[in-house]
Amino acid sequence: MDVQAGPGPLAGVRVVELAGIGPGPFAAMVLADLGADVVRVDRPGGSGLAINPTYDITNRNKRSVLLDLKSPQGPAAVLDLVERADILIEGYRPGVAERLGVGPGQALARNPRLVYGRMTGWGQEGPLAHTAGHDIGYIAITGTLGMIGPADGPPAIPANLVGDYAGGSLYLVIGVLAALQHARTTGTGQVVDAAIVDGTAHLTSMIHGMVAAGGWQDRRGANLLDGGCPFYGVYETADGGYMAVGALEKRFYAEFTALLELGEDAPDRGDLARWGDLRAAVAARFKTRTRDEWTAVFEQSDACVAPVLSLREAPGHPHLAARGTFTEDAGIVQPAPAPRFSVTPGAVRRPPAQPGAHTAEVARDWRVPALDQGAEPGQSPAPDASESLRGDQSV
Repeated sequence: MDVQAGPGPLAGVRVVELAGIGPGPFAAMVLADLGADVVRVDRPGGSGLAINPTYDITNRNKRSVLLDLKSPQGPAAVLDLVERADILIEGYRPGVAERLGVGPGQALARNPRLVYGRMTGWGQEGPLAHTAGHDIGYIAITGTLGMIGPADGPPAIPANLVGDYAGGSLYLVIGVLAALQHARTTGTGQVVDAAIVDGTAHLTSMIHGMVAAGGWQDRRGANLLDGGCPFYGVYETADGGYMAVGALEKRFYAEFTALLELGEDAPDRGDLARWGDLRAAVAARFKTRTRDEWTAVFEQSDACVAPVLSLREAPGHPHLAARGTFTEDAGIVQPAPAPRFSVTPGAVRRPPAQPGAHTAEVARDWRVPALDQGAEPGQSPAPDASESLRGDQSV
């Protein structure tokens, strides 16, 4: 069979993605960046972000087919794709894929070697499994949100990076690739239940160990890595910018204080009772110069200090520019594929897929003529907002 794969270590791997929003599409993008042939099954009426699909970077390197899963032909066409696939990714609420006729039972019956990846917030079972949710709630109950932010304020919301993408997408990618290795070794596929609550909790493993050992207090702004330490935090500059300080080790701290010109009368870093005074002294010094001036002071040093840049500023940072951490494709500046491989590098091969743009192409390449019959535009309305939730989508 012909395989439309690009460069990357996953060249030749075929992935079917049942369209959703949030962590599922991002996980599929990671696989596509690594060379997999990812076919996204979009439905008439739309199921992606509420933006022009041209700018939905999470759909880059993919191809899209348009299928109505509520039509008689839709599920059959999906299962025809599944028969030729290595991995399937879906992000519906528990039971929805089964009701549509494309659940694990139906899929694995057609392809026993299939890895069936399920992306949800709460998981496939448990008291909350069938309820709606978003990133903020998932990271809230795992204790993760509660440990982020100042001691004298509410928890700080880390966008949806910690739950949806770190605890969700990346754990799904790890899971399906591990299961793919097992399937290729044994010939047996399986279901991967990637719940954001599980992945996010797993991310806190080191912290739980520190709590058990008495090295971490179970409250915000009181610990070495959560802003409680005056030499691991963020400070405002004279122009309203910010500098990030991570001078934990003594030799790095010595270089930091020398370049900051903190003064010999500053409180000793080992005197925890005077950390408040030390923080005030450091803050006063940073307020004497602009962010760019301090950036120049600390540049090329081992003081572990960096400017806090905006999303638009980040691609222009000299280090990131030199490494090509960001790239531009189809006029959109975006993060380049990561991580990097010495022999099989990934690449941005295609711009974000327009819904249904590749139906005929995929039907030909995957030899699934039923795709054309399964695409019946106009039969399914756009999903209601309450039914299309990150990591917990329903139809």
